Amino acid sequence: MPGRRMITMLSIVLLVVLMLAGYKALWVYQQLQILHAPKPPVSVAVSSVFEKRWQRQLPAAGTVKAAQGIDLSVQVPGVVTQLLFESGQAVEAGQLLLQLEHQTEQAELDMAQADQSLARQNLARGKELVAINAISRGEYDRLSAEFKRHNAIVAQRHEALKKKHIVAPFSGTIGIRQVDRGDFLQSGTVIASLQDTSSLFVDFYVPEQAAQLIRIGQSVQVGVSARPDVFSIANVSAINPIVDDSTRNVLVRATLANPPESLLPGMFADLRILLADPALRTVIPESAITFSPYGQYVYVVTQPDDSEGQALHEDGTPVLIVERRLVQTGERRDGLVVVEQGLHQGEQIVTAGQNKLEHGTSVRISIDRTQPGDRPLPARREHQE
Repeated sequence: MPGRRMITMLSIVLLVVLMLAGYKALWVYQQLQILHAPKPPVSVAVSSVFEKRWQRQLPAAGTVKAAQGIDLSVQVPGVVTQLLFESGQAVEAGQLLLQLEHQTEQAELDMAQADQSLARQNLARGKELVAINAISRGEYDRLSAEFKRHNAIVAQRHEALKKKHIVAPFSGTIGIRQVDRGDFLQSGTVIASLQDTSSLFVDFYVPEQAAQLIRIGQSVQVGVSARPDVFSIANVSAINPIVDDSTRNVLVRATLANPPESLLPGMFADLRILLADPALRTVIPESAITFSPYGQYVYVVTQPDDSEGQALHEDGTPVLIVERRLVQTGERRDGLVVVEQGLHQGEQIVTAGQNKLEHGTSVRISIDRTQPGDRPLPARREHQE
């Protein structure tokens, strides 16, 4: 009997082992099925590669300056007796702006003019006397020199009196007044600024490597933060003939002949130098570019090579995969990038969802509505010279 019991126990153990082995085999089979099952397509946004008229531009940063701009200041000390302008007033060249106390200088001028008048009379009388040999020629020369000396004194007094007032050296708009009537001013005290904004300069620097691309008369787009998405057109008017030895940059000046009132001297300017005539270039959205240590690449949507005809998913959509392709890019601007090599017009590229992709991944596409095939100019042109 013990033998039969042993056989029964062994049979039960064997049955349990077989059941466990069968369960394990079934589990492994299911895992393999899951592992080798086709992955569902990844939903991505795509855009088409398109051609666009593209003008090469060189970005730069500059400063807006007035064609003429100075700080008005007094040359000699004195007390302000007259202020003949208001802050922000438009003034004309030669207009009197400020008068300092000048009674002493005026009195000295009157005295010098009186001495000059007497010297003139003495010289005229001496001329008559030397003609009849009533006085020597040397005495006549002394009278002539005395008259010239008094002329010089009168001119000196005139200049001293002129320094007691300030006139506008050119037409423009005067700034905020810094002094008041009755103030005692030291020499060099600034009373206000004067800016001629009838035309404006924009000074900027370009690298020495790019200096050969700049020509007199070249167009430059000028934008400021005060007018977003609006630019004015200036023209290169001067190129510095020397390279700054500390920065290796070249100073360039562009002129705005008829600037808008919103452009003020001192503003920071964002510039785009127009280098060449527009030409058709292959362009893609910048969001399609992915970076790696080996270069820049994009995912191009294509059909599997081994498909016979056009394979379809169960829902009737075509089977598509992505190809990881290296590209050579050029200039970037306004969310677009020029592709020099690697793509052709009409190909579809992934613009969103690249982080879920690998080479050969099956995808389901949706058109990226934010990436039209022909984008409008990013800024509105206000002035064309």
